[in-house]
Amino acid sequence: MDVGKHTGTIAIIVSMGLLLSYGITPVRVGIGGTMDTLFGPLTTVFPKSFFIIILILSTLTALYSSLIQKYTIDYERVQEVQQRMKEFQKEFREAQLSEDEKKIKKLEAKRDRMMQEQLEISREQFKPMAFILLVSVPIFLWLLFKLPLVHTTQIIVFPIIGEKGLMDAALGPIPAWILWYMLCSLSISQIIRKSLNIGGI
Repeated sequence: MDVGKHTGTIAIIVSMGLLLSYGITPVRVGIGGTMDTLFGPLTTVFPKSFFIIILILSTLTALYSSLIQKYTIDYERVQEVQQRMKEFQKEFREAQLSEDEKKIKKLEAKRDRMMQEQLEISREQFKPMAFILLVSVPIFLWLLFKLPLVHTTQIIVFPIIGEKGLMDAALGPIPAWILWYMLCSLSISQIIRKSLNIGGI
């Protein structure tokens, strides 16, 4: 039995189930209400600064995600495979330019093995996603649950875009609070990943 393959399949099923929960109102409200017992006190601490709550939660998800990835992904192997693929592509391109048919056929056989290894690496990188979504989805559902109940005229000031209310469209149809969450999460994630020395994938 290929345990790695089955783990990847389970991760995909769990991830899809969690993502689909966004569109099911009873599930969304139920999870959001349950999470309110945990995160609700934050609105008492920061009654007029919901953007700070979003910053705190995005920091939590960035830290959790980075730690999960650090201990479930073999980054040394990822970088090694990526480097070998880069070298292979260069060698294959040179063989094509020189029209060395013998070398091209040899490299084509090697390419199949390289692609299989690349596929395995991609599957390994996807495995942590289910565990990450187990935390990030409930947090997002709580935000969706709580935002209509708080003072949504609070303002966030973005570079270039300017002042936006939490529920205002800030980037196309994307609400300001989601854009703020994304910016905070990405920025903090980069800092955490750098400190944990796991780099980018």
